Amino acid sequence: MTRAGIPFVVSAPSGTGKTTVCRALVAGDAELEFSISHTTRPRRSGERDGVHYYFVDRAAFLERVRHGGFLEHAEYAGNLYGTSFEAIDKPLAAGRDLLLEVDVQGALQLRQRRQDARFVFLLPPSRAELERRLRGRGTDCDDAVARRLAEVDRELRAVHAFDYAVVNRDVEETTRAVAEIIAAERLGEPGVVRVRYGREGVVARMAVRLQIPVS
Repeated sequence: MTRAGIPFVVSAPSGTGKTTVCRALVAGDAELEFSISHTTRPRRSGERDGVHYYFVDRAAFLERVRHGGFLEHAEYAGNLYGTSFEAIDKPLAAGRDLLLEVDVQGALQLRQRRQDARFVFLLPPSRAELERRLRGRGTDCDDAVARRLAEVDRELRAVHAFDYAVVNRDVEETTRAVAEIIAAERLGEPGVVRVRYGREGVVARMAVRLQIPVS
């Protein structure tokens, strides 16, 4: 009998580097499949429809919402994002573990709806570094960066709803840490990684630097 796959949800404030980490995880793990989300965000240079996102217009997205097609959906910085039911049901039923890269609003919805999921929050090393990364990637205008930064306080507080937290100082190091979490959860032996990356301990260490309430 094929075991059910495990959904792993990775979320973070915009600019923390979750997309880079998620792509690296999938590239390095043949048993991990990437869940492709829908978005109304304009396509960036090098992005492909059906690979990075399903790019749709706002009317098509809202039509899918009306028909109950999304497990989770949210609006962020003026754009809509959502995870469709078909994007996750088929691979999980086939025993494939699934990686979902979603924004914080979407992750909180998934927390309520998917009891089988494991939730990993990526934290920036500091607020100053987060702003530097947002401005440095050159994909957003100043107004868009300001909107994203305005969301940071709310997003950082949401870390308390996650199982694990990893500080993304270095992409390779962070990728190894999340891969370690995935491996332990697959084995049903998360004890060691929960000591190392359990949300409570990481938040306690980063609370002052990131101005996150400890509880």
